[in-house]
Amino acid sequence: MKKWLLIAGATLALAGCGDSNAEDGSDFPNKNIEIVAPASPGGGWDLTARSVQKALKDNDLVSENINVQNKPGGGGEVGWKYLEKKDAHTLAVNSGLLITNNLLGTSDLTHEDFTPLATLATEWQSIAVTPDSPYTSIEELMNAIKEDPKSIKIGVGPALGNDDHLSLVQLAREYDIDPKELNFLVYEGGGDVVTALLGGHVDFVTTSMSEVKEQHLAGKLKILGISSDEREEGLEDVPTYKEQGVDIVFPHWRGIMGPPGMTDEEIAYWDEQLSAMAETELWQEIVENNDWENYYMNSEETAAFLKEQAETYKGLVEDAGMGQ
Repeated sequence: MKKWLLIAGATLALAGCGDSNAEDGSDFPNKNIEIVAPASPGGGWDLTARSVQKALKDNDLVSENINVQNKPGGGGEVGWKYLEKKDAHTLAVNSGLLITNNLLGTSDLTHEDFTPLATLATEWQSIAVTPDSPYTSIEELMNAIKEDPKSIKIGVGPALGNDDHLSLVQLAREYDIDPKELNFLVYEGGGDVVTALLGGHVDFVTTSMSEVKEQHLAGKLKILGISSDEREEGLEDVPTYKEQGVDIVFPHWRGIMGPPGMTDEEIAYWDEQLSAMAETELWQEIVENNDWENYYMNSEETAAFLKEQAETYKGLVEDAGMGQ
C-alpha cells in the first residue's frame, strides 16, 4: 500500500476553503490565477500544473479562474524568468532542475530567488536491464562497473546533470566508483533510452520508474532496483536500493513556488489551499494514476527541503565533474 505523507498536526476542513482569505482580512486573491508549466504541453511539468489546476477547482478550493500557462525553453528557465516578474497570483511548477541548472552554469536562477510553497509529489529512479542480462542485482552490476567502468554502457536522457544521471552518480559513489569514469550514452528522452536498451545498444538504463514499469510487467525488461524507501505497489518483486545494502533514497520530486517577495498572508493562503488539495481524494487518485507518490510538504518544510537538496545536488554535480 502506498505511504501517504500526511501533513503533521493539520486537521483541514475543505468546506468553504475556496473563499477564505488571510486572517488580516486582505482580499487576496482578487484576480485570475496562473500556474506556469515551464515546458511544452505534455510531460511531467505540464501534467503537474494541470493536475493542480484540476484538483484546486474541482474541490472548490479556489474561487478565481485558474489558467495553465506553458512557457517552454531553457530547461525551465523561460517559465521561471516569467514567474520572477509576477505577483502571488502566479505560481510555477519546479523540480530539481531549478537547483542543478544553476550548479551546472546554465542558469543564474536558484531556489532562493522564489517563494517556496509546496513539494507535491515524487517519482522514483530505477535501474533496468534486459531479461537476459548477466546482472541480477544492483550489487552484481555495480561490482562489474567497478572492475571495468568503460566496458559497461549506460543509457540516460535527455542530458547529463538530471536526476536520472545524478541518482546513478550517488549510487556509484556508494561503491567507491569514480562517477567521472562511468560510460554514459545520452539519448533524447526516457522513451529513447528504453528503446536503446531493448535494442541492445546499452547494458542498462537509469531512468524514472514509470518509464520502465510496463516493460517490466510485460517481461521485456527487468528492473533491478528502485530509489524509494519501500517497495512500490504493483512492483512488489522489485527491491529498493536500501534493501540491497545501499543507503540511498532518491526522490524525483516536483513542487510549486511563487514569485519573490510574497507576503506572509499570501504564503498562508497558498499553504491552506495546497495542503487541503493534497488531502483530497481527487489528488490522491491523480498521484496513483501517474505512478507518483504523495510527497507533500508545506512552505516552511519545502524551504528546508530545498536547502538540503541544494547541498546534495552540489556534491553530486561536483563528483560527476560537472560543476562550474
